[in-house]
Amino acid sequence: MKLIFIIFILSTSNILSQSTDSLKLRWDISNRESIILRLDSTTVLPHKDNIEVSGKNISSIIYYEIDKNKNLKIEKDIIFPQLRTYNKSNEPDWKKYRAYFRRKVSSDVTNQIYYNEKIITPSVVDSIEIGGIITFYYAPVDDLKFTKLIYPSMNDRLLVEEWQIENLSKFDKSLTISEYSSTQSEKGYKGNYSFIVKSKGQENIKIRPGETYTLPVFYGALLNQEQFENFNYLKAKDSRMEFLSECRNKLILNTPNDTLNLLFYFSKIRASESIFNSSMGLVHSPGGGNYYVGIWANDQIEYAGPFFPYLGYESGNVASYNAYKKFLENIPKDESHIPYAFEVDGNFPMTHQDRGDAAMIAYGTSLFLLNSGDQEQAKELWPLIEWSLSYCNNNRNEYGAVKSDSDEMEGRIETGDANLSTSTLYYGGLKFAAKIAKALNKPKQAIIYENRMLEMAEVIEAYFGATLEGLNTYKYYDENKYLRHWICLPLTMGIDKRKEGTLKALFETLWTDNGVLVQYDPTDDDKEHVFWDRATLYALRGALKVGETKVPIEKLSRYSVNRLLGDHVPYSVEAYPENNMKHLSAESALYCRIFLEGLLGIEAVSFSKLKITPKLPDDWDYLELKSVYLFSKPYDIYISRENEKLKMTVKTDLKIIYDRLIKVNEEVYLNFTN
Repeated sequence: MKLIFIIFILSTSNILSQSTDSLKLRWDISNRESIILRLDSTTVLPHKDNIEVSGKNISSIIYYEIDKNKNLKIEKDIIFPQLRTYNKSNEPDWKKYRAYFRRKVSSDVTNQIYYNEKIITPSVVDSIEIGGIITFYYAPVDDLKFTKLIYPSMNDRLLVEEWQIENLSKFDKSLTISEYSSTQSEKGYKGNYSFIVKSKGQENIKIRPGETYTLPVFYGALLNQEQFENFNYLKAKDSRMEFLSECRNKLILNTPNDTLNLLFYFSKIRASESIFNSSMGLVHSPGGGNYYVGIWANDQIEYAGPFFPYLGYESGNVASYNAYKKFLENIPKDESHIPYAFEVDGNFPMTHQDRGDAAMIAYGTSLFLLNSGDQEQAKELWPLIEWSLSYCNNNRNEYGAVKSDSDEMEGRIETGDANLSTSTLYYGGLKFAAKIAKALNKPKQAIIYENRMLEMAEVIEAYFGATLEGLNTYKYYDENKYLRHWICLPLTMGIDKRKEGTLKALFETLWTDNGVLVQYDPTDDDKEHVFWDRATLYALRGALKVGETKVPIEKLSRYSVNRLLGDHVPYSVEAYPENNMKHLSAESALYCRIFLEGLLGIEAVSFSKLKITPKLPDDWDYLELKSVYLFSKPYDIYISRENEKLKMTVKTDLKIIYDRLIKVNEEVYLNFTN
């Protein structure tokens, strides 16, 4: 079959409302829901980057480097998360938490291709394309066009490197391809592990003009008596394409900004692919080369879990439920704090500090259950919410702020004895737990939580409210002197009393090309280098949540261009300098939540009723969100501008739920009871 690659590029010149002169933009958006790096005379070289791809039993970080002559080198860090290995004698003991069976494989591990008594070695690349599959287009050699596709199986311990060889000439081409096979074995906790690289050879392959020959190279792992013959590249490719199709056809964002639309789609991919088989069942894990087959109270419970019900991705919903259930099963019997994570297939509870995890759990679990609309799951998980809120209530200081050893940054930076993050997440947990209590016919409990929520609002104002750098905002803890990234959290809960000063702090003082700094310390020469995307994503959501659009959309557009089209693409990242901006998956879920909970202001108030508070930036005429799952069923939401008002339509294929003109930032309550 002849395979023709035609690349159409969409201009990115009209997608920013402010200059991107200070950003290094390398990539363009294609019309195939992908991005393209074209290596022409204007491309600044050398260039190197990496991207992670994952399936239920494998993850791989693909490192690629292009020298000044456009020669490409690729290294694949291939990880099999469920196959735990033994620590080496010269490694620290903590390495047991990262002891995955893994191998790094360089570009030169492959078959040899012979043509006219020469070994054909494709090395110079014309372009690279990323769109759920990584594609490298090589410059032709002897009228042979080589294209390399890299993708994981979504089900097997298998990474595929698929070579496509196209005959560009007017004559038949005869090739011989040598067979390649390599096996490395070691013992691990589950038995004998074998890492296998294999590709079949063939003599005298005739490729007619315009035809393409496909050569798959397999990188897989076998456990004990498993057989390599079970690996099938067509099956692996089909599984990846089906996954991408589901991401493409559910929760579809359409705005006038092409960059936002595409990064939203890519974020669905990264958030959803990082789900792994485990002894706990399917679980979502961060990835990034370090965090697999484990769950964390922040990444899985607070960040990703509440997102998956909107996407309607069954594996995501199951993985989220399994995470909440694991924490439910490990509620302490005494007054101690709950583990903040369960690593290494869930068998290693992490208990050495309290990061405010009870507050994260109360907030994330309540949101997940409300967004899912599953009353039976809510009844099952209610004890986890109840315990978490009780723990927070019983661990407050004399001023009412919730105490914790640290926050989700685990002591990387000072947090005092009681920090704004823990208290604000507790506030959010109370807010949404009260709604669940009402829906579960627990009116007394609902009243208690509502009253405590009001008290916490006063604590957040009285204890944390402060003037820093001349701005009316928050101090992060009692002795805190510097602006901190997590001052955005009250905004995400709808607390807007210090909105103006907090927004200026976030989007002026703390803002850089890479988003919000962890801390603004005018005496620190390295202040520009420490950032964590999760805080930027919360800040953008919070600003939109409280009704602002102009500045946050400008910042969101700039941030999105940098992450999608800049030097390190195509997802939100964890942090820098730590872990060197790896593509952790829950951050991508947070990116999507900017639009859902921030711009559209979607907020469930029961198991079948929600509030929508939509906004449109001044230079947008519309926003569409198609196939968004609300209480487990898909709906389409359309927002358009009509003079000074907005027209909002909510519908399914069968009926219109809502179709009216509303004011900007007007709260609309919709009942989805059948």
